Amino acid sequence: MEKREHDDLAERGLRYTREHFDEILSQTETYVRQNPTQSLAYAVLAGFVLNRLGIGRILRGVVRLALFALKPAILIYGATKLYEAAQKEE
Repeated sequence: MEKREHDDLAERGLRYTREHFDEILSQTETYVRQNPTQSLAYAVLAGFVLNRLGIGRILRGVVRLALFALKPAILIYGATKLYEAAQKEE
């Protein structure tokens, strides 16, 4: 029951964001224009935190995994096409 409540909360938050995206963007722009120094400090802090989390390493790992999985996927796709061609000839 608790998980469903969390899912509902996440869905409502996503729906709210989609419905009010332009308004949120406008409010953000206004805030940045009114508080440029503080906004820059927040941006630098967020960049530092993301850098320390190792997002780059995670993305590199995902790319490597995708490239590693690409070869077998191409092989399976080719084998499927060969099988389909052989079935059409019969």
